[in-house]
Amino acid sequence: MDKGCWRAALVLFVVLLSSTYAEATSSMHMDDFIEAVRRVEDGDPGSGPMSVLRMLRGAGGLDDAFVRHFLGNADPASGEWDAGLSRYLGKALRHRVTEHATEEGVVLTPDGTTVALAPLLLGIEAGFLAKKAGRVRGLHQLTLAKDLDASPLLGPDGCWDSVASPQVFTLLGAPSALTAARVNGGMDGAVLGLQVSAERPPALSGLLTEYYCRRLDSGGLDAAPRLIARRRRENFRGLVAPPVLVREVLKAAELRRSLGGRAKMEVREKKQLAALVKNGMKEFVQKYIDCPPIIPRCMWGAEPYRGAPTNLSLPLSFMYIHHTHSPNQPCLTFQQCAADMRSMQRFHQEDRGWDDIGYSFVAGSDGYIYEGRGWLRQGAHTLGHNSVGYGVSFIGDYATRLPSQHSMGLVRDQLVACAVDGGRLVADFVLQGHRQVVATSCPGEALYDEIRGWEHFGEVKKGE
Repeated sequence: MDKGCWRAALVLFVVLLSSTYAEATSSMHMDDFIEAVRRVEDGDPGSGPMSVLRMLRGAGGLDDAFVRHFLGNADPASGEWDAGLSRYLGKALRHRVTEHATEEGVVLTPDGTTVALAPLLLGIEAGFLAKKAGRVRGLHQLTLAKDLDASPLLGPDGCWDSVASPQVFTLLGAPSALTAARVNGGMDGAVLGLQVSAERPPALSGLLTEYYCRRLDSGGLDAAPRLIARRRRENFRGLVAPPVLVREVLKAAELRRSLGGRAKMEVREKKQLAALVKNGMKEFVQKYIDCPPIIPRCMWGAEPYRGAPTNLSLPLSFMYIHHTHSPNQPCLTFQQCAADMRSMQRFHQEDRGWDDIGYSFVAGSDGYIYEGRGWLRQGAHTLGHNSVGYGVSFIGDYATRLPSQHSMGLVRDQLVACAVDGGRLVADFVLQGHRQVVATSCPGEALYDEIRGWEHFGEVKKGE
């Protein structure tokens, strides 16, 4: 073989190797998706975010009549992309729930939540097309409304096969059109779409990095900027009122019929759909607006429950507040909070001989509540009172300082409202500190003084 042929063969080998390597090392993690977006941007340095978004839409097949109505045609994927990048983007962007209850087209974010990429990118692209800041045509229809008239309305969350290198996301319940990941992606798409309508970032990769990858300092979310993924629910809450979202759902349903060549809905049919959507909206608001975001057990790496669990008889009458004491520092990242949860579970199971981690729920300082024994199983948190109340603990030692205001708000305002509205706590439940019913200093002097001012706080009655 002459020198020219050897050189050509070597170039081909390197191209194939780099394509295979890129695909093999790219997981379904937001960090890897952002890196793929950066490669698209670097491959065409003159292209702006709109051009990149249209190419991504083309790569993911996000180009049906409904999407084109608002965004126009997608651009074909660049011929400059290597095969590995093309395959990765196609897989990452095409959302579907399989017959095996796995969900595709979703990525794990650094904060431990999972996001569907399609509604996220559609919302951002709609924002770039806006002619006036704050007025984004089709924003809610593209991100959430077109799926909110589905039945059953809300689907489950899920868990990844690996947090370090996620590839397969399996749902925890019956599949639905609107999974937790799709809601997360829709909320993020709406929030970021509105943002870019007012302030155009120079690169899509930079926008995603700033939103998903920002690290918290010692002040936690109390000192964090407004526009980050950990604040997704509070930002979305301030973005659109439920009645407005109901109207957007109905408009999306009418538009789909029109684009499909079907006649307009009869008045009776429209009223029936409106009633269905309003009902479903109550469930949506309760689950995704009123309730705090809860990281499921499988995401923090929980070991299985040992033995046969005892189910609670709901609704309960008490909530008991704890601090973990050890770990004694607040956790500010998903990785650290998950490690703390595993450490506590090991201590409770191995050293104390309990069936599981004792707490019902645990509040991190990263913006999330972590599921312990959950809503349905009796815990081992407050001796002699486990059957009548939930045990909720804050990670850290709060003898002389308080948890972050944000983490306290998650428990005091959202977890409590979630429990009452969901029929898990009676409306006139009593909130108490661990020390009120057991001989202990828990939940620490500073935190105990704080909760004495919370609504529902109650002193122990004589004879209890």
